[in-house]
Amino acid sequence: MTNLQRLLLEIKSINLQQEELSIYLQENGLNPHDEYQANSKTAKRNIYRTALSILESIASSPQNMKSYKLDDMTITDFHENLMNRIDQLERKIRTMPLDEQSDSNFFMLFNA
Repeated sequence: MTNLQRLLLEIKSINLQQEELSIYLQENGLNPHDEYQANSKTAKRNIYRTALSILESIASSPQNMKSYKLDDMTITDFHENLMNRIDQLERKIRTMPLDEQSDSNFFMLFNA
């Protein structure tokens, strides 16, 4: 599985051109056609950061802030739900450890 395929799993039902997705991945330090390293915490974090970038781009579009009515159904909370998902992803990314970090919360405050 490539990084691009893994990103597509994360952003299901968001339709963007492959070139756009490649740019988002490159901006977050991933080559779209490289093999996705499932055991790498940094790669996973960068996939989430890329998904977050895509959601933030969608959220900045003014047409997504209005209400939609389709037949007998009204969609009024799209923007609010999108912002909630962005907040969830930001929290998840902040709490994810990097490959270089150990699993402990211990750090040296003073070094003599």
